[in-house]
Amino acid sequence: MAKVLAALRNHWKKSTFGACLLGWGGHWLYGKHCDNLLRRAACQEAQAFGNQLIPATAPLKKATVFLNPAACKGKAGTLFERNAAPLLHLSGLDVTVVKTDYEGQAKKLLEVMGNTDLIIIAGGDGTVQEVITGLLRRADEAAFSKIPIGFIPLGNTCSLSHTLYPESTNQVQHITNATLAILKGETVPLDVLQIKGEKEQPVFAVSGLRWGSYRDAGVKVSKYWYLGPLKTKAAHFFFSTFKEWPQKHQAALMYLGPTERPPEEAEKPSRPPFHVRLYRRLLSYFLPSKGSSQEVAPEEWEELKLSTIELCIATQNRQLDLTRTEDFMDICIEAESISKRQFVHRGSQKMCDPHVCLEGSQRVQASRCILKLPEGTEGFFGIDNEEYEAMPVEVKLLPRKLRFFCDPRMREQLLQAAVQ
Repeated sequence: MAKVLAALRNHWKKSTFGACLLGWGGHWLYGKHCDNLLRRAACQEAQAFGNQLIPATAPLKKATVFLNPAACKGKAGTLFERNAAPLLHLSGLDVTVVKTDYEGQAKKLLEVMGNTDLIIIAGGDGTVQEVITGLLRRADEAAFSKIPIGFIPLGNTCSLSHTLYPESTNQVQHITNATLAILKGETVPLDVLQIKGEKEQPVFAVSGLRWGSYRDAGVKVSKYWYLGPLKTKAAHFFFSTFKEWPQKHQAALMYLGPTERPPEEAEKPSRPPFHVRLYRRLLSYFLPSKGSSQEVAPEEWEELKLSTIELCIATQNRQLDLTRTEDFMDICIEAESISKRQFVHRGSQKMCDPHVCLEGSQRVQASRCILKLPEGTEGFFGIDNEEYEAMPVEVKLLPRKLRFFCDPRMREQLLQAAVQ
């Protein structure tokens, strides 16, 4: 024993390194053990759904999963297979996994997809944007948009996860919670933005559209990875230093105000008997209504001339209110006259919540808007964190267009907040 202690003392550098390595290894193994316990508990909960009896004539529910293996720096496929796929199969669903091989493939696949009971998106914001765009471009989108959608967060940016699931620092727990939420069946309605250029097909978004300097600086943050926690501030500092300052994005904005939210659709009454329908048809044929046609009031468009550092058009999905009486999207026009120091500070806030409307900004509520850009305008839009060339667009709100599965605890919190 004395010789061992003497050797450790004489080689204290190696001893210290070995102790640190051993401690790190123990911590890593303990984390793996905890992850396995989480997976086991989730599998047991999912198996309870699979053990439920169903009538012999009832078909199995079909679930179509759109998986983006390239998400999360190529780790999404492994994360899905280890944490989500076992739960879906144990639950008794008829699961079909569609892996996308290139950008835009999900849009094309949705155009030819057959009937399914569930659509599950496994990826990040880009995968969500592709799937809902392909879904809502279909000729029969009115029927397909009623299919409930599940979201398994596997990407680097997953904006919807903040709305649908409780926060979790453990990735395994976050993925299993999202998968179990799909099996439990609770849903919430989400708004969708329809963004249409002059010639292009419409693009659809559940978060929003950004155009400006905060977005341009944000996409460069990953290039400064070697600066660690300072990379965000560094990206905004260098952006403001090497670009002409102040940054000005000029445009014209025309918009319509909020619209009243219609009541929930009631169940359709039963079809009247044949003789009643025949009598009504004959009555309408021989006695046509002579009611005077009422002129429709013209839409009251308002116009703004913009000169801003960034324009943001966002849905209300980030802060859901199930009892809201009006439907609108938030248009945030950021202040133009800010210093470089303020730009660096506010840029960090924008990285945490891209659609936050900072102090000193102008905020407009609208149900529809038209963004006109000057000729020769360069740059890019960020639509649900996906890059599109900047051009004149019309943005229309589609209120409560899609239903997404959510954690029952989140839904309960929303209902309690509405009561209070």
